[in-house]
Amino acid sequence: MWRAVLALYPLLTLSRPLWAQDDVSAVTINPQDCSLDCVRQGGPGCEYCRIKSSEVKQMLGYTSIKPLGSCVPWPCFELLGDKDPEICQHYVQAPTDVKVEFVPEPNPTSDTIVVSWKPSYYGIAFLRGFQVSVQALGGSRIACQLFLFHRNLSLSASHAQMVYKSDPFPSLSLGSQYAVTVMAVPAPEQWESFYRSMYFSTRSCAEKNGLQQCKKDWYPEHVEVHQEGTNATVTFNLAPPKLGITSYYSLCYANGMKKYTDITPISTSNNTHHSYQLNDLEEGTNYTCEIAANIVDAVRKAFNIHVTRIQKEDNSALPAALPLALILPLCVAVVVILVVLLSVLTKRRSQLQMKKFNIKPAIIKEHQESVTQEESVSLNRSKLTPPRLLICYSTNDGPAHVKAVMQLGAFIQQHMATQVCLDLWDSLSVAEEGHMAWHCRQIRESDFILVVCSQGVNHRPESSELDCDDQDLEADRELNSGPNSFSSEAAVRLIGEEVGRAKARGHDLSKYMTAIFEYSDATDIPTELRLVSHYTLTSDLPLLFSHLHGVALHRPGGYLKINHISEEGFAKLPAGAALQWAIHEAGIAMRSTRHHSAKSALNGAVERLA
Repeated sequence: MWRAVLALYPLLTLSRPLWAQDDVSAVTINPQDCSLDCVRQGGPGCEYCRIKSSEVKQMLGYTSIKPLGSCVPWPCFELLGDKDPEICQHYVQAPTDVKVEFVPEPNPTSDTIVVSWKPSYYGIAFLRGFQVSVQALGGSRIACQLFLFHRNLSLSASHAQMVYKSDPFPSLSLGSQYAVTVMAVPAPEQWESFYRSMYFSTRSCAEKNGLQQCKKDWYPEHVEVHQEGTNATVTFNLAPPKLGITSYYSLCYANGMKKYTDITPISTSNNTHHSYQLNDLEEGTNYTCEIAANIVDAVRKAFNIHVTRIQKEDNSALPAALPLALILPLCVAVVVILVVLLSVLTKRRSQLQMKKFNIKPAIIKEHQESVTQEESVSLNRSKLTPPRLLICYSTNDGPAHVKAVMQLGAFIQQHMATQVCLDLWDSLSVAEEGHMAWHCRQIRESDFILVVCSQGVNHRPESSELDCDDQDLEADRELNSGPNSFSSEAAVRLIGEEVGRAKARGHDLSKYMTAIFEYSDATDIPTELRLVSHYTLTSDLPLLFSHLHGVALHRPGGYLKINHISEEGFAKLPAGAALQWAIHEAGIAMRSTRHHSAKSALNGAVERLA
């Protein structure tokens, strides 16, 4: 099947250069719209051509591999090695100076980019083209473009200063993270060093369209506070009518108390600003307040209110107040006596209760003093690179479980200062190396390994004993001979063997971890992996963070507090909300599958009895 593509590469033959060799340092090359036949024949006007996926499909005679989108890996030995092995000994090193440029996009909900790069000096005379791909972090969708030179073209070292550009990559979601990869063609079988990758983030809605055009990103920019005694009047600017925001809310904090105010402006009054009242504020208190639109995940505007103490005027000199001046001391004396009696009775009663339940007041006082001395623990930033985490999982539990694993990897990568390795994000390397070789390399190179356990993890692949140290290529090809003959379950089995050997030799097991989602049970963890740390997600996200970065959650007089990974705070982030929803959907799917399996087993038993 690969031999059908051999017609693409007679252009590897060296011939005289067709481009000028002078003054190329500032030239930018854009792809041309030419056919694949023109590239193969080496005709004029086909120096740098975009190759459409329809032409690749027609030449190959089949649809390209689905996880790779319109990309097809181009291993040199598979394509050209049988006719001229010497050609495969000349490769071009990875491109340099990869950049991402945003271009105008009329759709306000998406971004469009163009990728640019420079070819490497090394092996440039054998350069035949480039392959550019863009993939969303946390997803499996890949957009790919292929560019080829015509057969009679040979570049000199001076062309390494030329800037090559891709076609636009449209419809990229705003506020999302992507990975772009540029590879030089041809590439060898082991092509880890022959491509260049970089991460980038698309613009937010406010950055692209302006704050007044984005409902999700809008917040009141101008807030004014006018205090009148223990009351305060707050004035803020309203959202533009086209955003459809009709209500707002305010939340103030002071002395452990919260004051919530629901705000609904009257549409017939001022359409640009609105004022509301905060009543019965405490004198001499500093309030920290937030105001936002009453929508999901609204951006909050913070402001402060300082309530000053009110100095009361002395009216004792007024003749009309003389009778009142005689009555007030009497009332105050009676109130003081009642308060003293009530406090004595309350104290006596509490002492009797403490004595009854054997409670020591000294312990309570010591605990209260220790609480006031708590302080936040700062992370150790001496490490220059984030820890590298490999995530393994089961593919036997359906696409909903796989989606939950992908969202977990995206959350850890974005918000837990960790580099995540996931086979779903590295489809090109997995397709090139094979599942076995890829997982073995990642197990060796990763700082930590997390096995997400579920029912499907205990499914054993019917294969001989696996070992990462085995470099037999024939065995690796046998494991990958079918589309589903190797899955992550084999990687889990390898990790179990690694854990067993490490335990037998007395080595540290902190590299290995297991985790289950809320819809799985602890019994889903394989027996050989129960020697390592176990976490239940998402409730144990702080414990997982502590394990990855080697920091203690608690210490005498201190505690670790990271809002976006707490049990109640992670869902406020977009990635956390996506993870929570994916776990919810996977739980529904798993329960439905179990119910169907139980029903089928019951029907089968009834049929056998009949």
